[in-house]
Amino acid sequence: MENTASIPGSRQLNLKKSFNRGLRSLLTACSDEEFRKAFPSCTAAEQEGLHRLFIQVVSSLHEDIEEEFESIFVETQAGTVLDHIEELVEEHNLDPLLTKKSNIGETAQNLSDMKKNEVNHLTGLLEKAEEQKRKLKARLELLKKEKQDFSGVEKFVQELRTRI
Repeated sequence: MENTASIPGSRQLNLKKSFNRGLRSLLTACSDEEFRKAFPSCTAAEQEGLHRLFIQVVSSLHEDIEEEFESIFVETQAGTVLDHIEELVEEHNLDPLLTKKSNIGETAQNLSDMKKNEVNHLTGLLEKAEEQKRKLKARLELLKKEKQDFSGVEKFVQELRTRI
């Protein structure tokens, strides 16, 4: 991690490049010709002197702004934050569960649907088992009743035998 801190990441470099390009275009927006048109009452030599002074001011301003940007960049640890963001983005792109192809919400919904189907299936099996249990109880009651009915016949047969 310390090695990557000394080597700025692409996000850090891109921010600095963008800042410098924007600054350069702002400070060099006035061309030599436009500058001379701003001072039409001055002689060419005076315009030249003013233009050199203008360039010195712009250069000094450019350096000061760059230094201030770099100072704020270091103070706020923007480089470290950008490097960390870059690492997170790389990890995200490498993790197959987090890629655009994988939708966690959809996966959760599919899993939920599968579990609901499994619960419905098990509920159906339970209902069938309860129905079989009910039928077996009814059959058992019928057999008990027939046994009682049959025991009455058995007593009758024994009475007949004793009479004969």
